[in-house]
Amino acid sequence: MEEYIWHINLFVFVLLTVCYLYQFVYVLVVLFKKDNTPQQPAVLHRFGVVIAARNERVVLPNLIRSIQEQSYPRELVDIFVVADNCTDDTAQVAREMGAVVYERCNPQQVGKGYALDFAFHRIAQDYGNQYHDAFLVFDADNLVDPDFLARMNDAFCAGAQAAKGKQTAMNPHDAWISGCYDLYFENFNLFYNRPRGNLGLSAKLVGTGFAVSQGLMDRLGGWNTETMAEDAEFAAQCAMAGVKVWWVPEALTYDEEPVTFRQSLVQRRRWCSGVMSVAGCYLPRLWRRVPSRNCFYCLDFAVFLSMPIVQVLALLPGLWAVAQAVILENWLALALSLVSFWGGMTLTALALALAGRRKLRPLWKSILLYPLFTASWYPLHILAVFRKTKVWKPIAHRGQTARRLGGSVRP
Repeated sequence: MEEYIWHINLFVFVLLTVCYLYQFVYVLVVLFKKDNTPQQPAVLHRFGVVIAARNERVVLPNLIRSIQEQSYPRELVDIFVVADNCTDDTAQVAREMGAVVYERCNPQQVGKGYALDFAFHRIAQDYGNQYHDAFLVFDADNLVDPDFLARMNDAFCAGAQAAKGKQTAMNPHDAWISGCYDLYFENFNLFYNRPRGNLGLSAKLVGTGFAVSQGLMDRLGGWNTETMAEDAEFAAQCAMAGVKVWWVPEALTYDEEPVTFRQSLVQRRRWCSGVMSVAGCYLPRLWRRVPSRNCFYCLDFAVFLSMPIVQVLALLPGLWAVAQAVILENWLALALSLVSFWGGMTLTALALALAGRRKLRPLWKSILLYPLFTASWYPLHILAVFRKTKVWKPIAHRGQTARRLGGSVRP
């Protein structure tokens, strides 16, 4: 028995070493290479802003207002809102603020991917495929930095077909869990997107605050996603098409995060289940395309989709070590392991806060509890492997932070 366990541990150790060494190379890029900034724009593009909203009348006006107050010429921006299976007056509120509203009612197909597909089809019918140069996609609870469109225009002038802005938490001080989200985003911005942007590779096109060109939409046949992680699925399609997702860190999006641990678990379980579904659909195709001309885009995204599975496997040695400590009543070793994990994750959170130039005093609970936030991903990954989330559950948004900011989008 022990021999089998030893071989399993060895396999997992080698797998983890390969995957994390791969990522460690990008960490070195962060330390030794500066950000690349696109050149100044030669032309001004016409953008369509697409917002999927379901019962978001509380927060939607804040987002629309932040788009209307951009430093970019307002006449070159059209705002489209999909009122998706709404039971409140979201559609009326959006129309009163000057947005073009498409109302969608299909209770059998609920989710952002279906709403975006509906929106792009309606826009193509009403405006044709040549009217807009590119589209920006936001969630209804976002706020957008005044220079977001200008920075995205820089990227498209420099040749981008898809681009991802920097996403951060709007309300990091509302609760410890929302502060953990802020540190989590800082981790991805610093160690995933920034080094890939510097090396000319694809950023992580997930979440919100990203842009796609009309040409890319035509090439991919529109927005064709079926999983609950529509953004990751679209990113997989870009990788297979050999399209680089540009990293535009000056284009800032502020996202309202959950303020209770229960809400966070519901949201992140949906994320994990969606990414696992994308992995099941696209991982074989991505690995098959690694030898092609788009090899590195496919390889890089295949590794990204594989990481949740690798993290689940990484639990095996840890669980076995815990079991041994309990069986042998080696409580000191167990306590030292837990203290080492908690201390390491706390120091990581502190480093992320310092790297992001955050104020430490309002985030002290988030820094101390960041290990709990990190550890809670593991059971969610395991659930995603064995039990997929099939019903989309909305997260209630309060909009209190945006109202407190008084229209400012720089918390």
